Amino acid sequence: MTEILRYLEASHPAPHPLLLELEQHGRKDGIPIVSRETGRFLSVLVHMMQANRILEVGTAYGYSTLWMALAQPPAGKLWTIDPDTARTEVALTYIRRAGEDDHITIFNQDALELLENFQQRNLDIVFIDADKAQYRAYLDLVVPMLKRSGIVVIDNCMLDGRVAAPPSPDDDADVVAMRAFNDYFLSHPELDATILPLGDGTGIGARIR
Repeated sequence: MTEILRYLEASHPAPHPLLLELEQHGRKDGIPIVSRETGRFLSVLVHMMQANRILEVGTAYGYSTLWMALAQPPAGKLWTIDPDTARTEVALTYIRRAGEDDHITIFNQDALELLENFQQRNLDIVFIDADKAQYRAYLDLVVPMLKRSGIVVIDNCMLDGRVAAPPSPDDDADVVAMRAFNDYFLSHPELDATILPLGDGTGIGARIR
């Protein structure tokens, strides 16, 4: 598998210079960001759908935010939520340098509180990469915001492979929560959903009703 990944990485064009800089910045500060292959996947989805209404739950340093924003059409709008102001200040510096600050709105609020009263509807894409214990609650709130055929994308479905291991009394709360969430996500009545072995496990579900 490592040989395959090396081949694929060498075959792709290099990401935008700001994305490369963000990768290094995130590693230096120990801030988790999505894998580069997940970023590319998000970019392809945005281009494919010409997605101009995107919601992101979990901004951090804005790495996945930029992958999506750079792929949006000129009139695109992206809303991203993260209560950590220190992290989103870093994100904002990269967003401004990319010239995307007119198209991206950052909310420094608790995601559940904001989503309960979020006014946007007919979203093309929702991307979730935040508190794993709250994934099911996030999903329940965002699915009604999606347009029919809109998609929700979930990061960290595998948690470095720990979710796929046999259940153990030593499993931490995130692993237990993600196992339960994955079952819920894959059988959600309003979604056609699957989980791909991409990055740290990437869930994708299309709203079908």
